[in-house]
Amino acid sequence: MADVILVLNAGSSSIKFSAFDVQGKALSLVTHGQVEGLFSSPRFVAFNANGEKTGEHAWGDGVKLEHAEAIAHLGAFLRGHGAGHHLIGVGHRVVHGGAHFTKPVLTSPEVLDALDKLTPLAPLHQPHNLKPIRIIAERNPGLPQVACFDTAFHATQDPLAQAFALPESITKNGVRRYGFHGLSYEYIASALPEIAPDAARGRTVVAHLGNGASLCALSAGKSVASTMGFTAVDGLMMGTRCGNLDPGVILYLLDELGMNAREIEDLLYRGSGLLGVSGVSGDMRALLASSDERARFAIDLYVYRIGRELGSMSAALQGLDAVVFTAGIGEHSKEIRQRVCEQAAWWGIELDAQANASGGPRISTASSKVSAWVIPTNEELMIARHALTLIEGASA
Repeated sequence: MADVILVLNAGSSSIKFSAFDVQGKALSLVTHGQVEGLFSSPRFVAFNANGEKTGEHAWGDGVKLEHAEAIAHLGAFLRGHGAGHHLIGVGHRVVHGGAHFTKPVLTSPEVLDALDKLTPLAPLHQPHNLKPIRIIAERNPGLPQVACFDTAFHATQDPLAQAFALPESITKNGVRRYGFHGLSYEYIASALPEIAPDAARGRTVVAHLGNGASLCALSAGKSVASTMGFTAVDGLMMGTRCGNLDPGVILYLLDELGMNAREIEDLLYRGSGLLGVSGVSGDMRALLASSDERARFAIDLYVYRIGRELGSMSAALQGLDAVVFTAGIGEHSKEIRQRVCEQAAWWGIELDAQANASGGPRISTASSKVSAWVIPTNEELMIARHALTLIEGASA
């Protein structure tokens, strides 16, 4: 009977899942999918490793499905399609590990209590990340579960790179730059030695461009700086998040426009970015297909902000040897990659148009001073690797 590790990524209205077959130290994808629209129009869909649909269910419009019910449905699906497989553990994506959790950890009531206390640092994510861990622990208390943190990869940054210029009375409470998308960056760092050895050894900026977006500066595969800081709303312009913003704007929204904290939170996280600027959509595909002037301006601003922050990351590295594009937009939009590379031509990036059109992995010319790459990320596999290591270590 083959061992399987389940990976869960739970949000406020969705639960994404992947299951990996364990073959020695190797992991291979068995199935993946999600339950989405939990509190509006719940829908479950699952695929096999070849991308073929293997399961689908809809609860109907207006139905509210709790996380516990979604996990129960997922469990029933996995049991029904898991002949010959034995679940040995579950890995979870947890957005915030704070200053203490700088590596993946086996969960326990004490660990969950400590992670609960970090909720003020990630109120929109942390409670939902932790909920499935408790649900599974209650139903199957003997099953090992591993929490993997989006902040942990950035723990290698120098204290100067993590600091805000605020009084110690504030920073001692954990107000500092943490950085996010760490599981994605960790996977890219693990893939670089085989795909681009020079980039793995050198100064590389990875551009995680999806609905959420950030840049990370890697020196020999270690994080030295990131565009995201205290929260995942900082840095680059994103699908619906504003990115870098003068704090004085928040005071203006409070004092002059009479907005309260929750209204500002909704604006910064859900009503800004590509959606807010364009007034059309937060989806880059829709904007690229639009002839609306506001859509074009939103794209221009998006590329401009990447260029500005690329300079910042390069300064932190004191040079630049390679740029890597990953995540939804980074992996699939040849136009955005082209525009970013053209804007960074002063660094010595020479784009190979044909390679860029085909998706790489190398999209720069052989003579390019700074190489450019496209490497698909795989946060789920990274989580499964961590989970396997800890589960095997605990049973040794």
